[in-house]
Amino acid sequence: MEAINAIGRRKAAVARVYLNDGKGKITVNGRDYKEYFGSEILTYVVTQPLEVLAVMDKFDIVANLEGGGIKGQAEALRLGITRALVIADEENKKALKQKGFVTRDSRTVERKKPGRPKARKRFQFSKR
Repeated sequence: MEAINAIGRRKAAVARVYLNDGKGKITVNGRDYKEYFGSEILTYVVTQPLEVLAVMDKFDIVANLEGGGIKGQAEALRLGITRALVIADEENKKALKQKGFVTRDSRTVERKKPGRPKARKRFQFSKR
């Protein structure tokens, strides 16, 4: 099988994912994904699409992550893996879509407005 590549995004994070046949090794920025993310919850988020399809030990995944925070990167990687699995076999899409992994979460941080301390917060009002 030729390497399949896909992109996943979440907030400010971008994940470039390369999917190959293999034994289930996931490498993120040159390190093992469990070492990179540390948290059990984030490692679970990354492997969700593989567990839904029961292909944990069928593919090797190499990912380059940049931007955003650790949670945004984990969710960007999940989307990238999902898209790569759909490219590998179109029949995977139905099961992944039911779990909500195919849709990109487009929510991002609202910009700061001029004359305010944050996006919506206002300075304290003083009557006198």
